[in-house]
Amino acid sequence: METVEMNSVSLKRPHSEDDVANTDEIKIQKILEKSKSGNDSGQGIETVTEQPEDMKNEIISNEESEEQEEELEDSDEDGDPESFADMMKHGLTESDVGITKFVSSHKGFSGILKERYSDFVVHEIGKDGRVSHLDDFSVPVDDEVNFEDPSEETFTVLSDEDKQRLEELQLFKNKEASVAIEVIEDTKEKRTVIHQAVKSLFPGLETKTEDRDGKKYIIAYHAAGKKALANPRKHSWPKSRGSYCHFVLYKENKDTMDAINVLSKFLRVKPNIFSYMGTKDKRAITVQEIAVLRITAQRLAHLNKCLMNFKLGNFSYKNHPLKLGELQGNHFTVVLRNITGTDDQIEQAMHSLREIGFINYYGMQRFGTTAVPTYQIGRAILQNNWNEVMDLILKPRPGAEKGYLVKCREEWAKTKDPAAALKKLPVKRCVEGQLLRGLLKYGMKNIISAFGIIPRNNRLMYIHSYQSYVWNNMVSKRIEEYGLRAVPGDLILKGATAVHIEEGDVDKYTIHDVVMPLPGFDIIYPKHKIGEAYKDMLIADNLDINNMRHKIRDYSLSGAYRKIIIRPQNVSWEVVAYDDPKIPLFTTDLDKLEGKPLPVLPPDGKFRALKMEFSLPPSTYATMAIREVLKMDTSIKNQTQLNTTWLR
Repeated sequence: METVEMNSVSLKRPHSEDDVANTDEIKIQKILEKSKSGNDSGQGIETVTEQPEDMKNEIISNEESEEQEEELEDSDEDGDPESFADMMKHGLTESDVGITKFVSSHKGFSGILKERYSDFVVHEIGKDGRVSHLDDFSVPVDDEVNFEDPSEETFTVLSDEDKQRLEELQLFKNKEASVAIEVIEDTKEKRTVIHQAVKSLFPGLETKTEDRDGKKYIIAYHAAGKKALANPRKHSWPKSRGSYCHFVLYKENKDTMDAINVLSKFLRVKPNIFSYMGTKDKRAITVQEIAVLRITAQRLAHLNKCLMNFKLGNFSYKNHPLKLGELQGNHFTVVLRNITGTDDQIEQAMHSLREIGFINYYGMQRFGTTAVPTYQIGRAILQNNWNEVMDLILKPRPGAEKGYLVKCREEWAKTKDPAAALKKLPVKRCVEGQLLRGLLKYGMKNIISAFGIIPRNNRLMYIHSYQSYVWNNMVSKRIEEYGLRAVPGDLILKGATAVHIEEGDVDKYTIHDVVMPLPGFDIIYPKHKIGEAYKDMLIADNLDINNMRHKIRDYSLSGAYRKIIIRPQNVSWEVVAYDDPKIPLFTTDLDKLEGKPLPVLPPDGKFRALKMEFSLPPSTYATMAIREVLKMDTSIKNQTQLNTTWLR
């Protein structure tokens, strides 16, 4: 089966700046959306299924976005598509990071991915193989009664006025530090019911009893200090109930860590009592399982009344938390709007995706969006060139940056004074701000310690980006050299061990069995030309393939293996016609729960969309599958060219 070179201009999406500080991604999305006259056309952020935090060569992207940072970015937006295109002309293309091959022979066509965030829906596949769905809001009933489980009286003991005041207190909508509720029938039982009602119906509030002028009052207030962060009322948890409440989280246009932080705020608990199997992207609708320690389903269910863009349901109590990497993968429902392909082209493309699959490249957001790719910083770390690491992170760069980051970089270039550069940053938690704080603390002669202030996952992201860069390039060379067949010298996995394919065994294997290594000290390389190509590439980067241990243990690369070709499971598709680009083209879990019907679509609509569904294993990139269908460059640089052309 022939391979086809990349040959077309782009589509797709804004990516996060360096997968570390994604404020630029927010800005890029907003500019692109504004330039399309409010058509919600950000076109998507990559969704990747996740691996454990401690996997050798994977990194969990922890996107962050707070209202303060979004407001700061708003002030720097520029709605002119030409200016946006100018900003992005220095960005990466797929060929810059080794993504150059296709496995299918059909002719490519264009379409718009994530014209609306609701065009990209992700359902997590648990370790038992079940796809997570939100389809039940009911709360499980315990055999035992406990302090947190409300009785029928709980819902009637508070007056409407009390409930209104408590809700405003809970949501920080007034300046009151507390709400006092008079106890009319002063008995211990009555006071207990009021305490229970407040804590059950208004998570985040604590209560106490006070005497005022000879009357008893229940005082509701926001807990503060260490007490608020402790696991609530451990003593009241029934022994027969599992310690963890598992639930399905449905979220729209929010990333997983954002969602956890919001839930933590309303429940007044630490975020680390929540556990999950994988992070999910922001610009999508996602459905995943979450577990939380000793918080009742009743308290969680009440949050459905308070929160926007989230829904919680399918509650159950279990004795175990969830662990990163336990998921089997994700199931995707994707709409590509305004497609140009013929019915034959679409059929060929989708049959090829189902039968052959796609090259398991690392997607574009692995490498950042600016003129300084993350893999360059990773390479400098591996080279132990810390001055270059500092320079690459802080120096002025052309491309997708405006506002305070530009001013910060300019100040750094002019003065090399971390304090002066830091003053230009109103938001200090971006990578640049963290590094500058480190330089202030440890001095310019101790860059290693200064760099160490950046969270570990974010630091490791740089070297994993370099590994991904090498892997992409080597896989393209492997496919160019040997095509889509297993050959002697290739690697396959037997259990967790990689072995070479011998001449006499080559007919036992297909390209779907072949793996390629990410460079490291604990892996072996192919025995054919590509093994030498790995060595040559690392020599060119002043690295020794036989010595991938770093003097700083965190930066030692053990290596891992990754399949060359991924064949999606449960692949299905249909082409639908539509007139209004803003209408949904399928129903979500929440739509079904709320009984919302799918809009009636005209059979002769002026636009066509391809709706596809497929399941992917962990650590594979959905947009790489979509790239194979469309045969279009998924980089932001090429996407911008397409969008600015479309706008003229």
